[in-house]
Amino acid sequence: MSEVIENNTQFQQVLQTLDYAFAHAPFYQRHFSKTVLENMTPEVFRMLPFTNKEDLSLNNRDFLCVPSNQIAEYVTTSGTSGKPVTIYLTKNDLLRLAKNEKESFELTGAKAGDLFQLMTTIDKQFMAGLAYYLGVQELNAGIIRIGPGVPALQWNSILENKPTILIAVPSFLVNLIDYAKQNGIQMNETSVRSVICIGEPIREDDLSENVLAKRIHADWNIELFSTYASTEMGAAFTECTAHQGGHLNENLIYLEVLDEAGNEVLHGEKGEIVISTIGTEGTPLIRYKTGDVARIYREPCTCGRNSVRVGPILGRKNQMIKFKGTTIFPPSIYEIFDSRSEISCYKIEVSKDYLGHDTITILLENRIEHSPVMNEIVEECKAKLRVVPHFVFLETDYLRSQVFKNHMRKPEKIVFK
Repeated sequence: MSEVIENNTQFQQVLQTLDYAFAHAPFYQRHFSKTVLENMTPEVFRMLPFTNKEDLSLNNRDFLCVPSNQIAEYVTTSGTSGKPVTIYLTKNDLLRLAKNEKESFELTGAKAGDLFQLMTTIDKQFMAGLAYYLGVQELNAGIIRIGPGVPALQWNSILENKPTILIAVPSFLVNLIDYAKQNGIQMNETSVRSVICIGEPIREDDLSENVLAKRIHADWNIELFSTYASTEMGAAFTECTAHQGGHLNENLIYLEVLDEAGNEVLHGEKGEIVISTIGTEGTPLIRYKTGDVARIYREPCTCGRNSVRVGPILGRKNQMIKFKGTTIFPPSIYEIFDSRSEISCYKIEVSKDYLGHDTITILLENRIEHSPVMNEIVEECKAKLRVVPHFVFLETDYLRSQVFKNHMRKPEKIVFK
């Protein structure tokens, strides 16, 4: 029996969510058998059918557990792995969000009196921006809501308002660094001490810094904290100062990490992240398959906490690319281009050819088309991917407009057509 299942207090909390969801959500009334629920044990729970993104997409409103007049917020998934779906939040769900982010911030050493600069959107039904804002308020800290993009505006605020913590997409920090260099800004002499990173990994599989984090640290002496979250779970796994994986908030999420056969993986092994929410009222989820693959760490962290931790997302099951007989996950491609200081922006397009096979096109800045670095990139693709994608070269400003889109919540580094 898994270590997670053996946590009886947490299992009792999951059973409360299970009973609540069955009583109020039409989807779960169809999905589960009442007889099975009346004889629930940890072993029986592990036999319950999964819920997935397609279920949410096709039956979105049937997951709602409260009358419409009790919905305080409508948030949607980002759509990076399929059609966006709506998650319905009550006022208590918003309090749950605030609690999660406050405790996540505290893992990083943040405290009352800190000043955060939010570089992600808080509109467009984006849960993360809303959650960060609520968490900062719960922490009794301050916040500057700049939103995404516009390096000049970000630096003006940093220099004038002196935030101590940034919340940002890691690849955007590269743009901030380039702008600082071009405009004589001494970034290591500013008030910023750390960045809470959203949307992209900054760790390798072994929890060491990946090429993107190393590229940032080559110029900017700030502490980077990795996070993993999704709109559906309404909570986040956040690194502590030991940087040994994102800690599970056991009061908000019941976690399973499963192999292909549906068995719990052991400490240090990788599997798919499956979550059941605890304490949600609007849209509770039971055994929800995220499609995200990561390693699980069950031994105590060197920070002294005993909570389970997850490593960086190694890949998404629905983003697995089959190209010329080779299986590729997007992070393998990111690593090649994030590591090169000559490249400030790129985009990956995955489409199907007339035979239904995956094709990969990399959009790059036209200034490097005939430079020696392109030969190096081709050789690195051969060595690390074992295949060479197709390359298209675009003017830098136009390419950046295709990656950092005004209507998008996150940089669009990859698109599946």
